Amino acid sequence: MRIHVMDLIEGDRLDSDTFNGYGLNVLSKGKVLYGNEISKLLQHQIDYVSIEERTPHTSADLTVEQSYSPQWLNNMKPVYNAAIRNCELLFEKAHAEGSINIADAESAFQPLIENFNAERDIVSILLHLGTKDDYTYQHSVQVGMLSYYLAQWLGYDEQECARIGKAGFLHDIGKCKIDSAILNKPGKLTNEEFEEIKQHTVYGHDIILRSYNDEELALTALQHHERVDGSGYPNQLRGDAIHPYAKIVAVADIYSAMITERVYQTERDLFDVLKELNRMSFGQLDPLTTHVFIRQMLPNFIGKKVLLKSGRTGEIVMTHPSDYFRPLIQLEDRFMDLSIEIDDEIKQVIGSSLQANPQ
Repeated sequence: MRIHVMDLIEGDRLDSDTFNGYGLNVLSKGKVLYGNEISKLLQHQIDYVSIEERTPHTSADLTVEQSYSPQWLNNMKPVYNAAIRNCELLFEKAHAEGSINIADAESAFQPLIENFNAERDIVSILLHLGTKDDYTYQHSVQVGMLSYYLAQWLGYDEQECARIGKAGFLHDIGKCKIDSAILNKPGKLTNEEFEEIKQHTVYGHDIILRSYNDEELALTALQHHERVDGSGYPNQLRGDAIHPYAKIVAVADIYSAMITERVYQTERDLFDVLKELNRMSFGQLDPLTTHVFIRQMLPNFIGKKVLLKSGRTGEIVMTHPSDYFRPLIQLEDRFMDLSIEIDDEIKQVIGSSLQANPQ
């Protein structure tokens, strides 16, 4: 079927090669169209393309729940829930014995890697599968998976991606030594309580080193709250003194924490969270690692409806290559390039702040 580019939706598949006005082959037959591909068509000023017939489930307004087959979600929920339960058991063992069983840690995390394909919107999937309970254990699972994918995006080989994912999965194991009343306190922590929270990095380092004798995994637990400007803890390390694994896990850790509803925090708009990460990349977080993460996340917003500061609503149709948060917006009557019309900006991505799936 022949369709205007502006009417494409993510998941459409080309049924013929597509050429621009100069005869350059822009996209090949069979290419599945997502945000990056649709942006490419727009950039080459291609108005119409030919796509395969859509399935009954194809819709521009699909929710995360609808975007994946019920069978896929039903298959993944037990894997995800088992990882959370196994993570809880690891914490209990670490609390009781000061160490964890290597085989138990492997069996807890490895099924996630084996069962989750390299989904382009892995964040939304994890959010959908999650619940509002067991924050500490779900956070560990999320950070493990986000660290694994971020390592892929940074170009690490599969073996090292798995190690980095494992480092993310175990990054907070030291919290098993922190009083739950402090971890779950709804109000502001006292100075003494915050100093105790900081010690989870040291506790985690000791537990992992005692269990694995693996300095890289242990350093990740120790350093994931360090910041490149020296403002982090526990040792106020700067720049290259922080292990690369810890820099990756730091980004995943902050992102997971900010998008998740907790006792003392309501979940935040996903676009707003990326803006906050971008701000932190200028001093606190490793800039290369953070910007790779942001660039991989931004295409997920193409096709999303947004509310602008001016009160108008529109839809993101193309992201800007250098000004990440000022994309091209389609309004009812025209297109609006926020990189040019700087008096307006995105206030909220409508419907992007996903509620945890009640179970």
